[in-house]
Amino acid sequence: QVQLVESGGGLVQPGGSLRLSCAASGFTLDYYAIGWFRQAPGKEREGVSCLTSSDGSTIYADSVKGRFTISRDNAKNTVYLQMNSLKPEDTAVYYCASGYGSTLLPSWYDYWGQGTQVTVSS
Repeated sequence: QVQLVESGGGLVQPGGSLRLSCAASGFTLDYYAIGWFRQAPGKEREGVSCLTSSDGSTIYADSVKGRFTISRDNAKNTVYLQMNSLKPEDTAVYYCASGYGSTLLPSWYDYWGQGTQVTVSS
């Protein structure tokens, strides 16, 4: 019954912004870490950001620090990724996932959404 559904992806010009949403069902966020990951064609999946629901702590990949912000709305059981100053290098399928640790390593996460495409291009 655990389900994660990403939304909010699309086509945006360099320097633009998008906000991704991860809607969770079948569980509540307070027990889990929620991570955002991305995978570009021909590349391995990489961690982007992580939020530990128990204390609100966050982790960001160096490549997105200062540009991306992860947040949550517990009432809506939803986690967001605000992406500003987007670069072509950010183009990827973005996934949210739930796990028990505070890490950007994909192997620590158990449940995954299906992904949403983000394309940054002029």
